[in-house]
Amino acid sequence: MEIVHTDILIIGSGGAGLFAAHHAAAADPNLSIIVAAKGLVGKSGCTRMVQGGYNVVLNPNDSIEKHFMDTIQGGGLINNQEMAWVLVNDAPKRIRELETKMGCFFDRNPDGTIHQKAFAGQSFDRTVHRGDLTGIEIISRLHDQLFAKPNITIWDETRGIDLLIDEESGHIAGCLMLHVREGKFIAVHAKAVIVGTGGAATMYKIATPSLEKTGDGMAMCYRAGTEFMDMEMVQFHPTGLLAENSRLNGGVLEEGLRGAGGYLINTEGERFMKRYDPERMERSTRDRVSRAAYQEIMAGRGTKLGGIYIDVSHLGREHVLRMFPGMVDRCKDVGRDLSIEPVEVSPAAHFQMGGVKVSINCESEIPGLFVAGEDAGGVHGANRLGGNGVADSTVFGARAGDAAAAYAAGKQKAPQVSDQQINRLINEATSFFDHTDGENPFYLTKELKNLMWEKVGLVRNQGDMEEALEKLQELEERSQRVSVKGDRAFNLNWAEALNVRNLLQVAKMVTISALTRKESRGSHYRDDYSETDNEHWLKNIFVRRDEYGLPSIRMNDVVQSRVKIADISSKKVEIPVK
Repeated sequence: MEIVHTDILIIGSGGAGLFAAHHAAAADPNLSIIVAAKGLVGKSGCTRMVQGGYNVVLNPNDSIEKHFMDTIQGGGLINNQEMAWVLVNDAPKRIRELETKMGCFFDRNPDGTIHQKAFAGQSFDRTVHRGDLTGIEIISRLHDQLFAKPNITIWDETRGIDLLIDEESGHIAGCLMLHVREGKFIAVHAKAVIVGTGGAATMYKIATPSLEKTGDGMAMCYRAGTEFMDMEMVQFHPTGLLAENSRLNGGVLEEGLRGAGGYLINTEGERFMKRYDPERMERSTRDRVSRAAYQEIMAGRGTKLGGIYIDVSHLGREHVLRMFPGMVDRCKDVGRDLSIEPVEVSPAAHFQMGGVKVSINCESEIPGLFVAGEDAGGVHGANRLGGNGVADSTVFGARAGDAAAAYAAGKQKAPQVSDQQINRLINEATSFFDHTDGENPFYLTKELKNLMWEKVGLVRNQGDMEEALEKLQELEERSQRVSVKGDRAFNLNWAEALNVRNLLQVAKMVTISALTRKESRGSHYRDDYSETDNEHWLKNIFVRRDEYGLPSIRMNDVVQSRVKIADISSKKVEIPVK
């Protein structure tokens, strides 16, 4: 085992992690900073996969208040209003920073202003983009600029195993890491840790995220004792590409296709959204469109692959090729031509609105532990607007970097970690090698994906979720009997054993929270409680690990710090600026 000392350790290299690194390095160039990624820094993670764009108020006809109200209403009214307010206010600053400091190029109008396109659930066209591959532009520039900061060290293929805690003070002390290629543990002693590894939507059979995104950061924070909020809220993207057994299955066809006028059609040739949201049709929010598509499929109006069609051919071949070249290429990989024919898609698990409960500066309950991006909850409430995700990552990644730098610079005494704590965590992570004849982790993952898709997916009910909770407990017990053979270096079975351990813990939080919320709101839909109940359920649900290692639930009324929920039906809501 190697031992490394640093001031700030950043786990995850998406928009949150890289923005945190840049801000921490700029705040204090004397700080030592490590950025560790499970894959390759700048080449992995989900921000790089962002296609549609970045929501931000730039046009004088738009306003911060409009963006805020869209975010709250889209979020089913249970957002942390202070976090949502920070999101919409800081986003213009981050866009300017991306352009002027990082060198990002966004699409322009003929007059030279930044082009902003339509995205669903918004009252104004405010989505900044670079064609239909915006994430690659952002992450590539953020990655390139790392090399201009000598106090930042990059670790590729190095995953977090468990957070280290100073037993005496209860403060963060670092993280036990694993260099995947060499199979070597690294005990990182750090004054501050920023977690930004992304969520666990890959717990579902059809999912959009990159394959390495298995809820590692969430699971580590859960085991360390942090509190989570709104974990029942899992967003399904309406248009995940269907490619049967290919790894392309579930890959997103971006929301801009619907924003530009694309049609969603069932096998009877109907634009079925007229039954579910006749006013907004295909430009309705993701939760409504996903649920509508699911209901069409369940009613027998789905395709042979179990999906529906998206059709943009009526927009004209040249227009589609010019505006959506990345989507055209993605469809070609499965033998379809998006520019001239309908393409089969399905709702796909996409994003977790729930996450670690944090402050507006990304501080968790554990001093020195900061959480940003999808690992953190609050900002999106019950449903995230398309285009608010990468805004979230950059806005709160920047805040996490600033706050972690201030915390580390002010901490004189290095945190202490006992050898017993490190050895215990190593023994837990390597216990799979002790089993000569045990479970196959890939089979467990497949069972988990099918279970969550069928029982805790787009449409939920008490019976299914109680059955899922029992099965999750059984899978968790079986996961402890996984057998791994061979060397530790680049051992894919070992990696999957660690992945499924984390996915199961996040899945249990999702399921118990969903069982608790006896209503439908945003992305959480129950056919046994199909109505939204503001009288009784205008609440946030919180979950943490109890002394027995089980999820423990509490609830709080939504804090209405900026706008009163009762007044939102009025279109002239006064939003006080604090």
